[in-house]
Amino acid sequence: MKDLIQIAGVIDSEEALMLIEEGVDYVGFPLRLPVHKEDLSEDEAVDVIKLINPPHYGVLITYLNKAEEIVEFCNKLNVKIVQLHGGISKDELEKTKLLNPDLEVIKSLVINGSNYPELEKTISLLSPWVDAYITDTFDPVTGASGATGKTHDWRISKKLIQFSPKPVIIAGGLNPGNVLSAILELRPAGVDVHTGVEDPDGRKSRTMVREFVRESLKGFSLLNS
Repeated sequence: MKDLIQIAGVIDSEEALMLIEEGVDYVGFPLRLPVHKEDLSEDEAVDVIKLINPPHYGVLITYLNKAEEIVEFCNKLNVKIVQLHGGISKDELEKTKLLNPDLEVIKSLVINGSNYPELEKTISLLSPWVDAYITDTFDPVTGASGATGKTHDWRISKKLIQFSPKPVIIAGGLNPGNVLSAILELRPAGVDVHTGVEDPDGRKSRTMVREFVRESLKGFSLLNS
């Protein structure tokens, strides 16, 4: 995983196809959430995901933490990548991989400002069964772990990227105006945005998506030059 661009929170097929046209690699579908309202139903997600073909991929973003439920849901959606945002035990994560060895697992690292030691322990414990990590921001007001539109202390993300043996995607308050500096400062494997490219009506703005992709590619190009 390298130079990855993910955009999450797809509303419908029109939006998904627009993201693909603009060069987004991973298209995220947040479902079965404890806090946020889903952007579309599970059956609608199945239909949209059918339209996404390699090298673009649909990603299930969920708080499920039981292996059988995770694998069953991925099979229903026909996705091969899952982003786990809830707390999950080492045993359940290992079982997930045993049930479906081909499933790519991205585990969230939710930053609340003072929990770096805890996140370091999470990386050490779970890395054998994780393909990548994604940082995100905890919102104490809503209790949301992601899709908050809020940044966190990038110094923590940088330390996690340097510590992790697996690739780390950065998320949390990214937008077209700050993604370039984030890439150059943190040197992540990828970037993720949700609310940072949305219009006030909650739909993704093609103009903002295009700018986000352009700035991201510029950052990755500078890192690789």
